[in-house]
Amino acid sequence: MVLFFSIIIPVFNRPEEIHELLESLTSLGYKEAFEILIIEDGSNMPAADVVQKFQKQLPVKYIAKNNTGPGDSRNFGMAKASGNYFILLDSDCLVPPNYLSVVANSLAQNYVDCFGGPDAAHSSFSQVQKAINYAMTSFITTGGIRGRKKAVNEFQPRSFNMGLSKKAFDISGGFGNIHPGEDPDLSLRLKKAGLGSKLIPEAIVFHKRRIDFSKFYLQVKKFGKVRPILNKWHPDSAKITYWFPTLFTLGFLLTSVGLLWNLDLAKAFLIFYLVYFLFIFFDSSKKNKSALVGLLAILATAIQFYGYGLGFLKSIILITFSKKPPRVLFPELFFENR
Repeated sequence: MVLFFSIIIPVFNRPEEIHELLESLTSLGYKEAFEILIIEDGSNMPAADVVQKFQKQLPVKYIAKNNTGPGDSRNFGMAKASGNYFILLDSDCLVPPNYLSVVANSLAQNYVDCFGGPDAAHSSFSQVQKAINYAMTSFITTGGIRGRKKAVNEFQPRSFNMGLSKKAFDISGGFGNIHPGEDPDLSLRLKKAGLGSKLIPEAIVFHKRRIDFSKFYLQVKKFGKVRPILNKWHPDSAKITYWFPTLFTLGFLLTSVGLLWNLDLAKAFLIFYLVYFLFIFFDSSKKNKSALVGLLAILATAIQFYGYGLGFLKSIILITFSKKPPRVLFPELFFENR
């Protein structure tokens, strides 16, 4: 099969990010084999002027629509696209020059209807962004939950760096209206439909993650709330590892109480936490070549576990004991204006 790629990028009030992303895309090879669709999702700060500057350098189209959320905007873009294989990117990403060649070669060797690629921190990113990237991607935090590195039909791609065939889009109908969580939901529905997925380890994007620690907390708390909903929709996807951030957080709180009531037992747990965070410090410092990033990675990991863990626990209690549907319990996780 000859692949023609449509790169779909939803954007909401981020014209400066679109400029940086399009600038990175000018270095891509395969220019005769791809198009770019920028889907403006009801922004108050449109990126039309930015996109126009790249019209002569890139095969890029700009389409504005009402605000219906990132998942529906991706669906809108795929419905308008000319390609037979879609590449989905977030606006806060940068793409290396070999990205499409890596994807095309991998699909030629082992074709699947859905793939995901990893994200990394660019050298230009801030120290906080690098620390958050480490917490989000490291296997010793939660980076390994999405599936084994080489697993087909197991890896759950994320929509900041995801590929989807036109066939898969037509069969699935694309993304649902939950957010976040629309990407694993789609991956799991594709698996039920018998369509394979895989990780392409070399298809890396640099994901800026435009957040500080307070926004990071709110983001991961939403991730935690979403997972029990996905487990309810897709019972076969539930894993004990999804409980890890909650158990980690509760264990830390119990350890703090134990220091007052059972010093010996508390010391044993405290040693575990100290060893774990020291490992994060040294691993992150080595990978980022910065002791400061190593220290910040400890804070990022603690925020990640605490936010995700509490969100997960709240969600699983409400979903288990309440008769209300998820969209009523957590309206902030759903887009209704479709």
